[in-house]
Amino acid sequence: MKADRAVVDTNVLISAALRAEGRPRRVLDVIRHSNGVLLFSDETSHELRSRLRRPKFDRYVSQTIRAVYLAQLMAVSEWVSITNAKLGCRDSDDDRFLETALIGEADCIVTGDGDLLEMCPFHGIPILTPADFLNRMNSA
Repeated sequence: MKADRAVVDTNVLISAALRAEGRPRRVLDVIRHSNGVLLFSDETSHELRSRLRRPKFDRYVSQTIRAVYLAQLMAVSEWVSITNAKLGCRDSDDDRFLETALIGEADCIVTGDGDLLEMCPFHGIPILTPADFLNRMNSA
C-alpha cells in the first residue's frame, strides 16, 4: 500500500500532538518519511484548529507547542476545495473527511472513528485505524 496522499482525521492528529510516542504520531512519521502529503480542506483544517486550541489540552501540551505543531502540519500539507456534499456517513460531520479524500485523490483515510471506519472502502479508498495503517505500511 502507498500513502503518498492521506487524510488523517482530527482525533488522530490531536493524539499525535499530545503524545510524542504512540501510533498516531508514528502514522505522521511514516507519511512524512515517505514524502507523503497530508490532505486538508478548509473544513477539516478548521475543525483541527478549533479543537486543538481547547483549554482541556493545556495540561498535556502548551498552547505554544500546539501552535507550532499546527504550523508544521500545515506547511507540509495540501489543500483541496470541497462543497460539503452529503456522502452518506452516519455522522454527517464526517462527510468532510470523505469528500476531502475523494477530491484530493487520497490513497487512504486514517481514523479511529467508527462512523468513518464502517464506510470502508469509500470509492476504493481504504479507511484504516492507525494500527491497520502502520501494519500495511510495514508489510509493503
